[in-house]
Amino acid sequence: MASVKEMRDRIKSVDSTRKITKALQMVAAAKLRRSTEAAQNARPYAQRMAAVIANLAAGVSGDGAPKLLVGTGADQKHLVVVATSDRGLAGGFNTAILRAARERIRTLIGEGKDVRILTVGKKARDLLRRQYGDRSVGAFEAGVPSLAVAQPVAEKITELFEAGEVDVVTLVFSQFKSVVTQTPTVRQLIPAQIGGDAPTVDLKGAAYEYEPDEGAILETLLPRNLTVQVMSAMLENQAGFYAAQMAAMDNATRNAGDMIAALNLLKNRTRQAQITKELIEIISGAEAL
Repeated sequence: MASVKEMRDRIKSVDSTRKITKALQMVAAAKLRRSTEAAQNARPYAQRMAAVIANLAAGVSGDGAPKLLVGTGADQKHLVVVATSDRGLAGGFNTAILRAARERIRTLIGEGKDVRILTVGKKARDLLRRQYGDRSVGAFEAGVPSLAVAQPVAEKITELFEAGEVDVVTLVFSQFKSVVTQTPTVRQLIPAQIGGDAPTVDLKGAAYEYEPDEGAILETLLPRNLTVQVMSAMLENQAGFYAAQMAAMDNATRNAGDMIAALNLLKNRTRQAQITKELIEIISGAEAL
């Protein structure tokens, strides 16, 4: 059995850990509100751009359609973009994203596809490198989500696609639903998905003529839409990360408190046992005299 001094040291250590987890919980709670607002504010812009692209896409077909819209026509070379956070201490947040990514990768490999992986976030880079290091084509840090951070990722995707190294691009991230719910999501980026949950633009019977034509406008909008979709996913990840971290640190703080209470109880019982033993020894020595 541990001595009273050892128990005091352990209680002090657990209490220090509790202070750290409590501080992390408060920081995550403070950042969660701003991150949630940023993610929610980005959704209408991304949805409206998708709606505009859907309306423009209705006017193009065949050889005149941009490749980012219709793809290469093949389905052999796949690029899986996995977006996580740079840091941990957020419960199963990153694990859920990586589980969805691994399922997607295993399914594609099982179908005989040529799979490449692009990671956004240190956790995705470090954990997928161990298993699929030979399939990696690049890694980016998540940082603070912005167009400037998302742009290099989108440019790398476009570069690989235009070089003919990939036919289909999918993005794996965590969609923020609420403080207690973050859903791992797989979204196809190339060929661009038309429709889905994007709102449609009601032309109210009007006929529009585009100058330049729809194809030329799409050539400009599609690369920008790629950047917007990546940034939107990074914002969703950031909000989900802080929500998961806040919950995880709250649980850790509670568990540390329970452990301190249990250690204090054990320490007091040990002290009582020691005092009782010493009294018995004194009484026994006095009787012997």
